[in-house]
Amino acid sequence: MYYPIAIEVGDEQHSYSVMVPDLPGCFSAGDTFDEALTNAREAIEGHLESLSDHGDPIPTSTDIEQHLENPDYKGRVWATVEIDITPYLGKSHKINVTLPDRLIKRIDTAVAKQGDVYQSRSGFLSRAALHELERITNRKT
Repeated sequence: MYYPIAIEVGDEQHSYSVMVPDLPGCFSAGDTFDEALTNAREAIEGHLESLSDHGDPIPTSTDIEQHLENPDYKGRVWATVEIDITPYLGKSHKINVTLPDRLIKRIDTAVAKQGDVYQSRSGFLSRAALHELERITNRKT
């Protein structure tokens, strides 16, 4: 999932500050733009871990466009940080899924080509399900 971040550009006297609009209370900073991005990822992961530990729902991301008119972020630079949220969704359960043979072969080919992204067939299906759920959620808002 890609979480939008709003970055206030720093200077010689101020760090770059980062806000994560979809995760209220999640902030970060860095002395450089790249450091701010790296620290934003760590802040988001820590925030999601805390939510998960407390049994709170993991917020989905919204499109940057939905934040652009918010005066709280006026003059900020926008970026996104990709976060694999599956570790924060709870314990995994094994289920039976019936799929057409050709679809399974296509999934397995995608996993073989991008194993660093999906790790397994289950990882692929999990990401696909999250993507579709996010698409449906964002369409209704």
